[in-house]
Amino acid sequence: MDILAGVNREWLAALTWIAAAAACAGVLVWRRRRADLAALAAVVVFMAANVGAGIYVLNHLADGRWGGDAQAKLAAPSLSGTPVVGQFLQPLEGAMAGMAGGVNDFIDFQAALPVALGFFAAAGWALAASVPVALAAAAVQARRARLRKAQAAAWQDEVEKLRNELDAVKHHLGITTSFETDSTTAQERG
Repeated sequence: MDILAGVNREWLAALTWIAAAAACAGVLVWRRRRADLAALAAVVVFMAANVGAGIYVLNHLADGRWGGDAQAKLAAPSLSGTPVVGQFLQPLEGAMAGMAGGVNDFIDFQAALPVALGFFAAAGWALAASVPVALAAAAVQARRARLRKAQAAAWQDEVEKLRNELDAVKHHLGITTSFETDSTTAQERG
């Protein structure tokens, strides 16, 4: 079942943009405030959709949507109905039908190739655009990782400072925990 059977080349091109926009919106909803990842997802989906559209066009060469019906198709003449010699002309009729089919296939390929190459060119441009977008996303991710690491270090320093203050208060009040008394008695025994 071909779900794209009624889609012409303009709508097929529009579907690649729609898929990219949907991927961008999906990533923005899923990963809030990560426009870098949304842009990267949009570019990658646009690239994949264009490659898929180009392959779809090449897999459906005989389809008239790509312009193959603009030229008249060749049809081999029927020679087998010729009186007296018709049966001897059947191999020639088969050869001519094969050649006409080959020419028709070539006409379909000639019409579909520019359409497919247009999709492949768009995918190539998307691949070229994905490199700086991916580098920008990696830079944003590295910056966020540095900020998280600095935040974790600051929290660790704050926890250590609070522990030292707590130990100073305990020492001032003369409070020892059961762990400290157990370890000191074990050291005194050893």
